Amino acid sequence: MSVPGVKAIIHIFAESNMIEKVAKQVTKLEEVIDVYEVTGEFDLILYVVSKDISSFREFLKNKILTVQGVKSAVTSIVLYTHKKDGEETRE
Repeated sequence: MSVPGVKAIIHIFAESNMIEKVAKQVTKLEEVIDVYEVTGEFDLILYVVSKDISSFREFLKNKILTVQGVKSAVTSIVLYTHKKDGEETRE
């Protein structure tokens, strides 16, 4: 079953001494479904769902990018989900 709204993956680059604090802050946001601390170029990956693209824009500008310790964020909007939780989807 498809989740309504805009689904996005946000890669966050955080100040190295602030990763835990950033993770705790973004975890509290209702649009954030999943938070992963990862290796690689970025520090955190968020899976988020927002009502529409306008709401997503406000969420990104006014919530994510204002969290203390967030240096930058790169967003990918989910266009289609081919497989989730080990199962092929039929959206």
